[in-house]
Amino acid sequence: MRARFTTDEIAAAALRIVDDSGVSALSMRSLAASLGTGPMTLYNYVAGKEGLEELVVAAIVTDVRLPEPTDDWQQDAYAIASAMWQGIRAHPAAIPLVLTRRMASSTGFAAAEALIGALSRAGLEDRDRLAAFHALLGLVTGAAQADLAGPMVAARIGSVAGADHPHVEALSAVAVETSVEEDFDRGLRMLLDGVAARCPTRGRR
Repeated sequence: MRARFTTDEIAAAALRIVDDSGVSALSMRSLAASLGTGPMTLYNYVAGKEGLEELVVAAIVTDVRLPEPTDDWQQDAYAIASAMWQGIRAHPAAIPLVLTRRMASSTGFAAAEALIGALSRAGLEDRDRLAAFHALLGLVTGAAQADLAGPMVAARIGSVAGADHPHVEALSAVAVETSVEEDFDRGLRMLLDGVAARCPTRGRR
């Protein structure tokens, strides 16, 4: 009798492989072995490795714990973006997939839906809402990617920059002394303040 799995079970198993051994270790064969079945069985659920990678991204995003919406759109957007960032950085080996793979289904759309919903409550014009969503998403993924480098890279950049690039050297020194949490928090609040500045005010058309 053919073994049967749910898509969530396959996605969770694929994510465990990436967490434990990296993206290069993920294959139909390795996933089948972890599930105790044959590779051909998996083709009933996913077309190939690209599909597996999309499932990994969906598994990460789906696991993000989203806050309940409030009357404060800015605080909501802050909480949602923070939750997305924490969810992504919890799986550092999978970050390259988050940056390069788009989900083929709506399984992992809850976080995006919540963030867009918060921005919608800000009363932004359509194009401003789109730009704000992309900016926030870019900050989340970019900060997660930068988190992989850490302070050692910042220190190395500062030493290489030297006197020829004093601004780079000076900012690298600040980066070494600043935690990734503080840096993300500050950047997110600055970005949301900028978004808020474009919100319509009473009496404005």
